[in-house]
Amino acid sequence: MNDSPPQTPRLGGCQCGAIRYELSGDPLKVVICHCRECRKQSASAFGISVFVPRERLRLTRGSPKLWIRPTDSGHELECAFCPNCGSRLWHQRVGSAETISVKGGSLDDAIDLRSALHIWTSRMLPGIILPIDATRFSGQP
Repeated sequence: MNDSPPQTPRLGGCQCGAIRYELSGDPLKVVICHCRECRKQSASAFGISVFVPRERLRLTRGSPKLWIRPTDSGHELECAFCPNCGSRLWHQRVGSAETISVKGGSLDDAIDLRSALHIWTSRMLPGIILPIDATRFSGQP
């Protein structure tokens, strides 16, 4: 996904350092979501999700707390966060253990966003300009 070889494993964690994890292998996909919930959880203009097979995430320090919320697409999402600093770390759909979406901001090194999919663009904030060749969906694909 970027010009340099991927860090193996990719390292990440929460803002205070109480929770740390390792990801092995390349992401399945990178998604930038413009929905209201992702904007709230990231406290920014969009959320970044790095999708990986669940077995590629290895917790190396700490224990996250879990919170379950409904999604706009009608599912339930299990959200892992640090109980100390509140940083969101990853999400997975309730009932689906195959993949998780690691929150891009929790990775130690930046993820390349050039080939990211953009979803819920119908809710994108005014002033956000997507690359001309970006794959985009007005809602949940």
